[in-house]
Amino acid sequence: MKISVVIPAYNAAVWIGRAIDSVLAQTRPADEIVVIDDGSTDDTATMVQSYGNRVILIRQSNAGVSAARNVGIRAATSDWIAFLDADDEWLPEKLKLQTAHLQRHPDLVWASSNYYHCTAELSSRQLHLDESRRAGIREKLGGKEFFESYFQAYLCRANGHIDTLICRKDYLIKAGLFRVGQKNAEDDDLHLRLAYLKIPFGFLCEPLAVYHHRNPLSAMRGVPDVLEMDDYFSRHLELAAKAGLEKEFRACGCGKLSFCVRRFLGHKQGSQARRLIRKYGFLLNPTFRMSVFVGSFWPAAWNLKESLKQKIRGY
Repeated sequence: MKISVVIPAYNAAVWIGRAIDSVLAQTRPADEIVVIDDGSTDDTATMVQSYGNRVILIRQSNAGVSAARNVGIRAATSDWIAFLDADDEWLPEKLKLQTAHLQRHPDLVWASSNYYHCTAELSSRQLHLDESRRAGIREKLGGKEFFESYFQAYLCRANGHIDTLICRKDYLIKAGLFRVGQKNAEDDDLHLRLAYLKIPFGFLCEPLAVYHHRNPLSAMRGVPDVLEMDDYFSRHLELAAKAGLEKEFRACGCGKLSFCVRRFLGHKQGSQARRLIRKYGFLLNPTFRMSVFVGSFWPAAWNLKESLKQKIRGY
């Protein structure tokens, strides 16, 4: 099997070298590395060009991460696509372990894995899934290396990260690629559209990548766009229903909506939280729904309550 690596980059001169180096250091070499410079105004292109013919550089006007990834997917010459964001990195065995995984299960068309978080504040790695959660996943899988459904993986928090995703190119195209213009949850959006194809989802409990978040340039520090998230929930309720998977999506949508509402309240945007709760609150646990709805009128008080609760629990 041949694997192309797709790396979208926007003003990533500070990080892009680390990302490319981590691909070049793979014990199972990538067959192709495609970097899409999405209209950067810094030295991103110069940094990529310094790698010579080891990396293919595509430059385009700024169109967003989804458009950049789609350009890379279409340009890739391999049957398999692996993704890496410009400010993240792979561990050396990433491609070797995933290649072996897919060869053991030739019917799989996509797979992911555990990974590390690394925050700018702590400068240390923390496993996304600790040993307790990994033990639960192994028990759930019963000796297998794949879930029958992506939704099962999602509920176990074993849905991975874009940096650990590897997928056959034809299935990415069949699912419709990344949704251009979407700034929040664009990877979740594609994962769900792949899930609606009702295909098994491969998963390795070993960490294969490092996700560096809360970098000064990271969009993850911001707050979701309420109109975009409104569209997200509306579309996926419809798509899931058409696929006969509405019940499965509702269970996963609960976690996504909880995340969005908490993010809005954390940024003291109570009216935005209420908008989503009023339309999609049926996805939430009734007790939590009432708590966040009331809290949306006094976000500062709600945030203080949550902070005190975490201190009492020892978080």
